Amino acid sequence: MKTLLKQPNMKTRDLRKYGLKDTNAHWNLSPEELQRITVEKGMGKETKNGTLAVNTGKYTGRSPQDRFIVKDDYTKDRIWWGKTNKAISSENFDYLQSEITKYLSGKEIYVRDAYVCADPEYKTNVRTVTEYPWSNMFTYNMFLRSDESELENFEEEWLVLCAPGYECPEPAKYGLRQGNFSLLNFTKKIALVGGSAYTGEIKKGIFSSLNFILPVEKEVLPMHCSANVGEAGDTAIFFGLSGTGKTTLSADPNRKLIGDDEHGWTANNNIFNFEGGCYAKVIDLTEEKEPDIFRAIKPGAILENVIFKDNGEVDYMDSNITQNTRVSYPIYHIDNIQEPSFAGNPTNIFFLTCDAFGVLPPVSKLTPGQAAYHFISGYTAKVAGTEAGITEPVPSFSACFGEPFMPLHPTKYAEMLSKKMQDAGVNVWLVNTGWSGGPYGTGSRIKLKYTRAMITAILNGELDDVAFDQHPIFGLFMPKACPNVPTEILDPINTWEQKGNYISKSIQLAHSFHLNFEKFASEASDQIIEGGPLIDEHHHLNDHV
Repeated sequence: MKTLLKQPNMKTRDLRKYGLKDTNAHWNLSPEELQRITVEKGMGKETKNGTLAVNTGKYTGRSPQDRFIVKDDYTKDRIWWGKTNKAISSENFDYLQSEITKYLSGKEIYVRDAYVCADPEYKTNVRTVTEYPWSNMFTYNMFLRSDESELENFEEEWLVLCAPGYECPEPAKYGLRQGNFSLLNFTKKIALVGGSAYTGEIKKGIFSSLNFILPVEKEVLPMHCSANVGEAGDTAIFFGLSGTGKTTLSADPNRKLIGDDEHGWTANNNIFNFEGGCYAKVIDLTEEKEPDIFRAIKPGAILENVIFKDNGEVDYMDSNITQNTRVSYPIYHIDNIQEPSFAGNPTNIFFLTCDAFGVLPPVSKLTPGQAAYHFISGYTAKVAGTEAGITEPVPSFSACFGEPFMPLHPTKYAEMLSKKMQDAGVNVWLVNTGWSGGPYGTGSRIKLKYTRAMITAILNGELDDVAFDQHPIFGLFMPKACPNVPTEILDPINTWEQKGNYISKSIQLAHSFHLNFEKFASEASDQIIEGGPLIDEHHHLNDHV
């Protein structure tokens, strides 16, 4: 028997207040309905197991050079303006908003009322209006889902207008680089996405807004990290750039997943998920490598830019469209999750890096100054094949492990992190999931089972009482022993045949760190600067050679 749902308050559903006229608006459709409409309109097709697959068109990734923030009285002295955070005027924003609403008027559109921030104290309602049905399904997957009672009188705090079909015909005239754009207006609390169907623009627009609002207005540290919690209530956080193992290592059968990408750390000592879903890379995906992600790809998930085999199965190895093939799915597609998705203060924080130079230890413990320094640095290395033209390792730095989404100066987040770590007595670890025994091409990738064993040992407190050696160049503290890990790999110099080559490669990488840090040094405290590679690069070298 069907239950009669309460009719929503039509006043809160009046789209004319945004300038949208004569639209045929579908409100809060189920994922099943949105998938059916997408397939019927020829905008996507179903895989062999019934999962929706779509193509995002011209843009198969974010377009960071086309992201702008409105510079007005509220933001002008707060935002870290520059390459990452480019300014656009209020007038140009208003013009582009009116153009998008004109473009969407008279069309069939899709509206989703949802929220972000799982901790009730920080819950933020978001209304998303999309041109495409599958963009709306993406917001169902990725944002937290409001229940029927909340939808009745829903009032949004933020509005997202997403029109992939609209491109600005005169970009230069309105402060843009080209026809597509992703804009944030903190005064109006509106995000605009035009000219790109890549769904990550919606997710990262809201993430960027929280990265500004939470620290400035709520004393919450926003973090680009995954998080899980053990049976004893001990929380662990994993920071890391793409390809370092953030999603893989936080999916632990003995621990509950809080979330895999974006979290806040509150003043009253909670870690909470911003999102209600996961957005994972699927290039080279196998059930053996990533069982949780592989099994989450079922009806309700959305695959992006994948290629099919003749039998209708997805060929995850095929990167003909892009290396950045993706899947979004609601977090309940994963079995072992923390509900609701928040937990107490972290006990351990892991910074994951894939060091393709084979220099950094597989695991090391950081002092508070080192933790802040490595957090601001956000180091990993790009290896051959990840991007066109890369044939040998290249150092890659992204401040706070998420620079493209950080509107404030990175030292602001680092100082918040340092204070929280010290107040909570958290242990911070740098974990190298990259190479050992030489750089990429000579050495070999550190076995996943060893990395898992190191993390398990830390979570079980088994490294609390071991002795540590200090790395002569990076100053990191390397455990002398770790259960289920060969002792000889713990100090990386032992794994290189040519010790002198190890030293010179270490010094080369230390220089890269110093050069990258120069742009932050003027804002960083002495403690943070001292957390970097030892300035005297020949300090104690004789002990090792």
